[in-house]
Amino acid sequence: MNDMFKMVLVLAVLCSASGGILAGVRSLTMDRIEYQQLKFEKEPVIRSIFADADNDPMTDRFKLTDGDTQRTIFPGKVGDQNIVALEALGKGGFSGDVGLLVAFDIDSDTIVGSGVTTHSETPGFGSKAKEDPSFVAQFEGRDVSSAASVKNDGGDIDAISGATITSRAVCVGLNEASAIYQRLKPELKKSMDNLASKGGSN
Repeated sequence: MNDMFKMVLVLAVLCSASGGILAGVRSLTMDRIEYQQLKFEKEPVIRSIFADADNDPMTDRFKLTDGDTQRTIFPGKVGDQNIVALEALGKGGFSGDVGLLVAFDIDSDTIVGSGVTTHSETPGFGSKAKEDPSFVAQFEGRDVSSAASVKNDGGDIDAISGATITSRAVCVGLNEASAIYQRLKPELKKSMDNLASKGGSN
């Protein structure tokens, strides 16, 4: 009986130690993964959209809770424009989901820029969603309440030649980003007001 108790105690200690180690590794890995995603996936798009920003959207980024999800928000001040950018996934790409970062003018509720962050689409075809800025440029000036769809589906967006499925996925991502923006608008407005009062980063 005493040996059994010792075995149970040892197992309990080992399980507890293993759990703690795994939790620590997971925490460190998550931070590293988030940094890699920010640096290599999102930052190039952010720098492109906010090329003329008076602040540094990467430094001033913050998170907001959207249901069970934590959304990273990139705020920017461009002249008189108050802009926020966030990422959404476009489901149903040819080879998987398409990540799309979309920037919104918080005063006019219009889209001011966007860019593909991640994809696994066919090189030379679906990959043009990321490589050819003229495709996503079609979204600029669009009201957030206006759903985007390709012309094949009755919309007004010219699909990428040979990559209609990818083009549809990007439209899905844009519509999802617009829905997130509209849900979070009150909190986004407060956060932008706070940023303005603090002067933002230089």
